[in-house]
Amino acid sequence: MIQVTNGSGNVFRDLNLPDADVLQAKADLVHQLSLIIEKRGLSQVRAAEILEVSQPKISALLHGRLEGFSIERIMRLLSALDQDVRISVRPASGPARQAGLITAARRR
Repeated sequence: MIQVTNGSGNVFRDLNLPDADVLQAKADLVHQLSLIIEKRGLSQVRAAEILEVSQPKISALLHGRLEGFSIERIMRLLSALDQDVRISVRPASGPARQAGLITAARRR
């Protein structure tokens, strides 16, 4: 029989990677960036032009290579695509009350 373990909701934390919350936040933001690029039918070249970065950087992001991209930089890319990015600070909640970064995306 195969044993199944429920994840925490953060694959980076489940893998015990350092800065797991930051990695998850970056991944969530890049996922939104990817959805917007796809929805608008933009090629990587056109997206790079709009975002004023090179096409290889867009390719790296869209393939999950997040190193070299800070959360702030990814937020600026989203802003360049006419997206509002909000940061909210509130007390930690939940049974373990573990504080951390939480990202949420709202579809329009």
